[in-house]
Amino acid sequence: MKLTIDTAADAATWLTGVLAEFSCQTGTLHRADGEFLDLVAHVGVPEMLIPKISRIPFGKGIAGAAAERREPVELCNLQQDLGGVARPDARQTQVSGSLAVPVFSPDGAKVLGTLGIGMMAPHDFTDDEKARLAGIAAEVGRHWAAN
Repeated sequence: MKLTIDTAADAATWLTGVLAEFSCQTGTLHRADGEFLDLVAHVGVPEMLIPKISRIPFGKGIAGAAAERREPVELCNLQQDLGGVARPDARQTQVSGSLAVPVFSPDGAKVLGTLGIGMMAPHDFTDDEKARLAGIAAEVGRHWAAN
């Protein structure tokens, strides 16, 4: 799939394709600005939550935890367990299984953002799924570094 994320509309279309690859219903793409993540695109996120996820500090929520830890963060059933990382408002998405991965610079030295996906059913993401999403995030990192 061609990486087209230069406008919000392009990024949402691209994100929809990523979600289809994983049979997910919700997704977010955030770009780092210092120690914060700014929302670039979202799909399937209730409008009432957009203000809460538009700017996330590193370490807060699933995306912020992935950025701070520099590794994938997964919750099998967000509706039952916030895993110590998700905020209670996250339950309003009606998502159960969720996964966020950091977007790294091509040299791996810097976190450039995060890519998150979620599905309505509880789900334990496999190592292969985590690696596939991390590979897609690496494409984003190369694109951002080049533009």
